[in-house]
Amino acid sequence: MYIQRTMENKLKYLSAHFPVVMVCGARQVGKTTLLHQIKSENEQLQYVTLDYPRLRMLAREDPELFLQQYQPPLIIDEIQYVPELLPYIKIRADQTRRNGMYFLTGSQMFHMMKNVSESLAGRVGILSMYSLSRAEIEGKQSSPFLPDKIGPSQSDDTITGIFEKIFRGGMPQMIADKDLLAEDYFGAYMQTYLERDIRDFITIKDESKFLKFISCAAARTSQEVNLADIAKDVEIDRKTANGWLSLLVSSGLVYLLHPYFGNTIKRIVKRPKLYFMDTGLACYLTFWNNPRALELSAMSGAMFENYVVSEIIKGYVNQGFDVRSRLCYYRDNNGLEIDLMILENGRLYPIEIKKSADPGKNALKNFSILNSLPEETGEGAVICMTPVVMPLDKKNRLVPVSCI
Repeated sequence: MYIQRTMENKLKYLSAHFPVVMVCGARQVGKTTLLHQIKSENEQLQYVTLDYPRLRMLAREDPELFLQQYQPPLIIDEIQYVPELLPYIKIRADQTRRNGMYFLTGSQMFHMMKNVSESLAGRVGILSMYSLSRAEIEGKQSSPFLPDKIGPSQSDDTITGIFEKIFRGGMPQMIADKDLLAEDYFGAYMQTYLERDIRDFITIKDESKFLKFISCAAARTSQEVNLADIAKDVEIDRKTANGWLSLLVSSGLVYLLHPYFGNTIKRIVKRPKLYFMDTGLACYLTFWNNPRALELSAMSGAMFENYVVSEIIKGYVNQGFDVRSRLCYYRDNNGLEIDLMILENGRLYPIEIKKSADPGKNALKNFSILNSLPEETGEGAVICMTPVVMPLDKKNRLVPVSCI
């Protein structure tokens, strides 16, 4: 069963303007399935995967012969296994000067993006892919979230229903197979992740500590990153903790939301906030075995925030936008915080995230911070469990979580 991916249109657009298109993201988020869908619409498009050891060896030892045998237009799956191919792909792209020649996928991005940037600069369009968004799961059209683009809306979401979505996450197999238990799926997923993505970067004896590290990170989702604190809990040094966090970010499991920083603001906290890009994985790593227990736990607010932020990130990424220049959060040394801010066309849009159905005007108390910032302030939103879009004052509204 193919679930329509929002980025399909962007992928086709890039292939019409670049000789090489690369889709990168964590394992099992649907990269190969997406490209097979593109292949089904183009009979000339060939497919080869470097998962096969013999093909991998041929590509590594004789890249010229490999590219002679597999002519473009060509999908090369798992390109990270043979980055040596990239300079030869560049040569062919330069010689032919034709767009849509190569489609590459990669899930192990640690060192490969540097190779891609150096070898294919100006010749490659890059898309990041995460697990399914709610809009994709429900088969709805989506656009990047912006508070002033939200029209009148009603939602029949219940808090129990939302936590069922959070608990299950958005991995395609978890959505397609309703009977698949989260514990079984994510247990196998983590084992594959360790064996195929991580083993080259940590020693065997470190694997148990790495699992503890990623679980500690998941327990701190929606919080500022405190590497010293995590390193102490896992009994590793801070340098190792920093390296392992980089692995999680580079492999697409974790997103670091950086704080707002302007020259006029001197007392700004510079640590990023950590979010898992699939809430189902975050739930598994923090040992929740049913959504109702999570909903009633002390961690429910953090998981709800993680769900909202990750959905907003997916909304932008799926349209091919760079979220790093658009999304941030605010927190200063006085403890004043705004959960999320969207910077668009010189305007800052403040967003608070609350699990309750009616958080009231108190949720807006920190929005006045924006008056001291150089950017113009746009409409604000409190994303919560309200059933309808509802004004709080002239510039700010309660917004149902279904609107993201």
